[in-house]
Amino acid sequence: MNSSRNTADRHVPVMRDRIVDLLAPALDRPGAVFVDGTLGMGGHTEAILQRLPHVTAYGVDRDPQALDLAGARLASFGERFIGVHAVYDQTFTALADLGVDEVDGVLFDLGVSSLQLDEADRGFAYAHDAPLDMRMDQTTGVTAADVLNTYSGADLERILREYGEERFARRVAVAIVRERQQAPFTTSARLVEVLRSAIPAASQRTGGHPGKRTFQALRIEVNSELDVWRAALPAAIDHLRVDGRIAVLSYHSLEDRITKQVLAAGAKSTAPPGIPIELPEQAPYLRLLTRGAETPDDTEIAQNPRAASARLRAAARIRTTERTSA
Repeated sequence: MNSSRNTADRHVPVMRDRIVDLLAPALDRPGAVFVDGTLGMGGHTEAILQRLPHVTAYGVDRDPQALDLAGARLASFGERFIGVHAVYDQTFTALADLGVDEVDGVLFDLGVSSLQLDEADRGFAYAHDAPLDMRMDQTTGVTAADVLNTYSGADLERILREYGEERFARRVAVAIVRERQQAPFTTSARLVEVLRSAIPAASQRTGGHPGKRTFQALRIEVNSELDVWRAALPAAIDHLRVDGRIAVLSYHSLEDRITKQVLAAGAKSTAPPGIPIELPEQAPYLRLLTRGAETPDDTEIAQNPRAASARLRAAARIRTTERTSA
């Protein structure tokens, strides 16, 4: 079987054409550098490389398996594609080691990838009984089982409420603590059973699968996703050249809120109200390219249901600033 073809069949890039359209004006020039900060299986990067012949793409991922699969998919582009093993808040530290300091286009496609959802033994999907791992990089860090078995009830409640937006966070946390006293959690099926018993039946009928919010919260905690994102987005903007562009796909409100706040701050003057002359350093350094967050159309959602929660925001760099990150 052709591994690159198999990878392409398994992964449908969300809002692919729209993202290429948004980034293309910054990348359609000799020597252009594109960074895919969340490479996954490489679908967006493949589209960029196909359409824009001058681009060199750096694909960053913390998951070695994703890098291997994407590398095979993109091998035909030769030296125009370079894979980089790093968490995306370390993207530009890793690129500096490769001699790259300034880039023309950046994409972040946040959240869990199709690869991770489809590999049952990774523990991301509540539909499969699997070890409770959920690490995007399985070579390091705590697992979801570690979180469930060692966190205090108060900390479990906090992450369920903040990261999973779980209405019944306290009930779920109490049930987890009670259940782990019988035996440690090791697999997803047992956790789902606990969630089914802890969450009221009426809520399960209207709120979707009872595991959805808890699994999201555990994944975010295990991978420090929000802390990583708070660091990664400003760093990416810092390393955009003037006229460079950045696009971000988010899949839940917490990620999108961070994205919205950072991009909106860059697109706003910092001059005090009533001051007649705006100093150069007070002028906006970003121009928003999307009006609010764009969403996939009904046709795309029908073809790829995982796109349903996607929110796309993009901006262009319009002036230099002092860097706030390394």
